[in-house]
Parts: sequence; C-alpha cells; structure tokens
Amino acid sequence: MRRLQEDSEPRLSHGFSIRRMTLDDLTAVMALEQAAFKNPWSAELLKRELEHEWSTILLVEEPRESVPPLLLGLAIFWIVHDEVHVLNVATAPQHRRRGVARAVMEEVLERGKGRRCCLATLEVRKSNEPAIQLYRSFGFRPVGIRPNYYADEREDAVVMVLDF
Repeated sequence: MRRLQEDSEPRLSHGFSIRRMTLDDLTAVMALEQAAFKNPWSAELLKRELEHEWSTILLVEEPRESVPPLLLGLAIFWIVHDEVHVLNVATAPQHRRRGVARAVMEEVLERGKGRRCCLATLEVRKSNEPAIQLYRSFGFRPVGIRPNYYADEREDAVVMVLDF
C-alpha cells in the first residue's frame, strides 16, 4: 500500500501543527514518552512502527518564533483494512488540558475516514478517566475489558469502539 501524499504534509489544528514522525524526531519522542508514561515505548519499538506501511505516528507541535517547534504530544495508530486501531496517545505532562490529545485524535479519525474505515478501536487504562471521557466525547463506547492488559501494574484495559 502506498502512503497518501497528504500524510506527509503538516496540518494546523487548534493552533497546533500536526505531522508525521520521522527518524530524526526519535530523541524528542523518547523524551515525551518517558515524561508521559511509567512504561514508555522503547526506541526500537518506535523505529519498527516507522517502518510498517500500516502504522502512522503523528506529532503535535506548537510553532514558535525563531526556534524549532515544541513537541507537545503524539498518537500512534494503525489502519488495517477498514479499521483504525489507536495504540498510543501521549501528551507532555506540562501541556495537558490544552487540547493536544483532542487535536491529534481528530486528525487520527479524519485520516481513518479518509481511508474509508468504518470503525476505530482502542484500549485505555481503566483508571484513566480523563482519557475515557475524551474518547467518549468522540463517540467511542466501551465494549469490553482486557484483564491485566497493563501487566506491570496489573491494570485492566477498557476496550472502546467508534463506528463511523
């Protein structure tokens, strides 16, 4: 499958710039992952995601005068057949509650619709009420529980689905 040309062009959403990650972004993305999660994704795993045709990593940045943009958040998702599967959404802790996750989720879902997907799925920590509320605001609904999905903390995941 060839990637669509529009996937590589940065877009503005909610005052943020959203673009695809490249290998040059790895150091900044690793710093964001480590700040956002107890168990961040590894550099090797992120590199592998960059190689898969079905995988996309979007970065949310804040444009700044005379200096490079500031990385605020990201989303990792797959488009397989007619489904968008969201694997990871992260926002830098100091930039939460600014609409970063909302902006990147809107972009993820728009890209899925643009590829004629009919549903989106994700797993979210049962204890992550802010994320659950965000996903509900897009129309996601809980459809099940994956026991001990987050094995290190022995925490269940809520499986959520959105029909387009």
